[in-house]
Amino acid sequence: MPSNVASAARYREQVHPLASIPSPTRSVWHLGPLPVRAYALCIVAGIFVALVVTLRRWRERGGKDDDVWDVAGWAIVFGILGGRLYHVLTDPELYFGRGKHPLDAFKIWDGGLGIWGAIALGAVGAWIGCRRKDISLVVFADAAVPGVVLAQGIGRWGNWFNNELYGGPTSLPWKLQIHDIDTVSGHAQPCGFGHLGASVCGYYQPTFLYESLWDIALGVLLVYIDRRLRLGRGNVMALYVMGYTVGRGWIEALRHDHANHILGLRLNDWTALIVFLLGLAWFLRHDGFRAAREATPYTGARASPAGAAEAEVDAEPDAEPDAEADVGADVGADVGADVGAEGGRGAEGGRGAEPKREAEAVTEEAEVHGRSDD
Repeated sequence: MPSNVASAARYREQVHPLASIPSPTRSVWHLGPLPVRAYALCIVAGIFVALVVTLRRWRERGGKDDDVWDVAGWAIVFGILGGRLYHVLTDPELYFGRGKHPLDAFKIWDGGLGIWGAIALGAVGAWIGCRRKDISLVVFADAAVPGVVLAQGIGRWGNWFNNELYGGPTSLPWKLQIHDIDTVSGHAQPCGFGHLGASVCGYYQPTFLYESLWDIALGVLLVYIDRRLRLGRGNVMALYVMGYTVGRGWIEALRHDHANHILGLRLNDWTALIVFLLGLAWFLRHDGFRAAREATPYTGARASPAGAAEAEVDAEPDAEPDAEADVGADVGADVGADVGAEGGRGAEGGRGAEPKREAEAVTEEAEVHGRSDD
């Protein structure tokens, strides 16, 4: 308690509240015995937006709607499991040890989904779905990532309802009002930090809002770039990776919540740096902004009909001259045959009439000579 009192004193010295962003004092509602949690609603809303955006972009690449539903089922399940697993593995002290309850690790609705784990295992799930449907994973990723990052931006509002994911104390006009939320009941309780015993515990950097706005802006930018350049080869995905990790890096620097550190940096900072370098390497290796979009989103057997149809369409202009040449050849042959036949008949007639024409010519010549003599 003395440490909390000292912390509260330091807080009051740093912050002078004038204007602020309010935070909810309730994050759970009940429909009879069924709890409806704001965090879960935000995650579901994000998934819905991601699916709508991905469906539209997948159609633009020549894919079918059913493909998105099939792959998304795998990606969503694996993504949620990966996000929770990453959170538990990187913050085990929150769930294991004296006074902790290991079963709380399964309470996803209380918050705690690590985006790195969600993306990593979500990608594994997408790979499984794509492999089962003969879909190119990089084409699907290029179509999906703008929707994914928009979903991340929407999902961050679940942190707002839970009064979490905020930075250090601040007096900025857009500072975030924070309550001490009981994750079980979903209601605010007397503060155990900041203004001890009060309903408003303090005012902090709204890092959840920074990340939400960054993610939404990045999603819009990716759609714009892809429409202008029609990128392929996984480079829309690489731009997403680089863009998200840059934003996550500076936002992490503002956070003061619990996190494990390595060499003075938060674990998420190291993860962001490594992932950024991987995204940059992929982008440069695959021709950067010059990477052309693939002709078909499919692989294996499903690529063949599309390729055949494309080849047939390409061949149609060439087929017409060939057909005309064939018709011309047939007509020429027929005409040649007719002419040859007529020539044959003429030759035969000419040979029979030749003595007659010679006799007529002699007679005509004699008559001419006779008239001239007269």
